[in-house]
Amino acid sequence: MELAQDKINLIERIIRSNKKFVNNEDLYDDFFNETCKRSLPIISTVTSDATLEVYLRKVATSSILNVLKDSGRLRRTRESYVPTNEVSLNSANSYSNVYADINIEYEPIDFDNGPEDVAVKNEVLQMVIDSIHQINNAEPEKQYLDIYKLRYQEGMTQSEIAEELNLSQSEVSKRLFKLMKKVKKAFN
Repeated sequence: MELAQDKINLIERIIRSNKKFVNNEDLYDDFFNETCKRSLPIISTVTSDATLEVYLRKVATSSILNVLKDSGRLRRTRESYVPTNEVSLNSANSYSNVYADINIEYEPIDFDNGPEDVAVKNEVLQMVIDSIHQINNAEPEKQYLDIYKLRYQEGMTQSEIAEELNLSQSEVSKRLFKLMKKVKKAFN
């Protein structure tokens, strides 16, 4: 997948405005590549420019921190991340030499309830809802919208849905599977 020039310009602007970019300009290509790699799966699904910018700011910040850690320019302390030239020898020597050769890799931090996440999740959820309505309108006899509401909003089992809609349980299962397949196809 190739990024449009406006998306490339937006990512570049976000990276250059990040406070960690200052004094680390030589790592720009790494910052850019890491940000693109992390944002590519969702960048084409976000339609709102404001939501996209918020999402990309979060991804860029996380990417920049990872690149700086990987390059040895940033170190995690108990309080925050600090440049390696600011880590005191006292705190570095407080760890036993037994652990000196162990390499620990950290997974990116996931802030589930941050405003950026909420905005992106709401946008994706709206896209799912819109696609379900389109799918239901194309084949109203399949009752996709009713099945979706009963299953995911009401929490009913497939057997309960079958009884409610006067269908067999296997038919409900097939329609749920087809609906999810069609929703996934709508995202591609």
